[in-house]
Amino acid sequence: MKALLIEQHETLSASIQDIDASRLPSGDVTVDIHWSTLNYKDARAITGKGKIIRQFPMIPGIDFSGVVHHSEDPRFHVGQHVLLTGWGVGETHWGGLAEQAKVSGDWLIPLPQGLSTRQTMIIGTAGFTAMLCVMALEQGGVMPESGDIAVTGASGGVGSTAITLLSQLGYSVVAISSKPDNKDYLLSLGAKEVLPVSDFNQPSRPLEKQRWAGVIDTVGGTVLATLLAQVNYNGTVAACGLASDSQLPTTVMPFILRNIRLQGVESVTVAASKRPAIWQRLQKLLPDSFYQQIANEITLHQVIEYANKLVNNQATGRTVVKIR
Repeated sequence: MKALLIEQHETLSASIQDIDASRLPSGDVTVDIHWSTLNYKDARAITGKGKIIRQFPMIPGIDFSGVVHHSEDPRFHVGQHVLLTGWGVGETHWGGLAEQAKVSGDWLIPLPQGLSTRQTMIIGTAGFTAMLCVMALEQGGVMPESGDIAVTGASGGVGSTAITLLSQLGYSVVAISSKPDNKDYLLSLGAKEVLPVSDFNQPSRPLEKQRWAGVIDTVGGTVLATLLAQVNYNGTVAACGLASDSQLPTTVMPFILRNIRLQGVESVTVAASKRPAIWQRLQKLLPDSFYQQIANEITLHQVIEYANKLVNNQATGRTVVKIR
């Protein structure tokens, strides 16, 4: 089978190789992969710009969808369409940038009704995370009538999907992006306004004028600290990324004086029992136009090239990888 293999000898290297399927790690379900994705985490692993991989050699790819080739798990049968996101695949267990994967049946879910294998990967971990962020705002009491919602990293996979979901739910969305050329793209997804990230990446006062009913943040650092200082009383911020910085230079003042909530969002280990309902909600909310607007399709042989583009902030939307 063909796979993208990352190896570490004196230096880290990534290349497309022919690998004997007998080398696949342990697992009770073998899947013929049709589609995978290129996420920011994958790109950092492939380019060596982040300590993502825990053991070598490793096949990256934190998402995949395809058809069951062999199963020792009674919940899955040969020929069944399935998908996987998370569970450390592509980090500690060989992942989806290959023609086959062998994984635990506990990590798989049947393909959601109404979605193709390609559509599930256009959504992928990024879209799944975006849905969790929207749910965090809802759980915090932030409703469409509450006011504007800011979305950072708006041109990326999480940001693009979050804008679409929020817009479909009737929220007023302001996109914050480092890519001014993407204004028309972000407006087409449902943002009412697009602001440059430069308005938010300088140190702010502990409290500023109230501006946001809620925030979905993918970048962390000073941008998140500035937005926290601008959130309305009783607002909620869903934080799911650290593309800019893992540090948070803020104070307790927004939390104490404005009663705001900072909710962390993690998608890797969401309970398998909860995942089908989240996917069905994504299927119902995302319009057909979303899949055309957000997807950039590449082949397995183009992954290394595009990984460099992604870590250098030269990618927009979702990069879906056609494996077969």
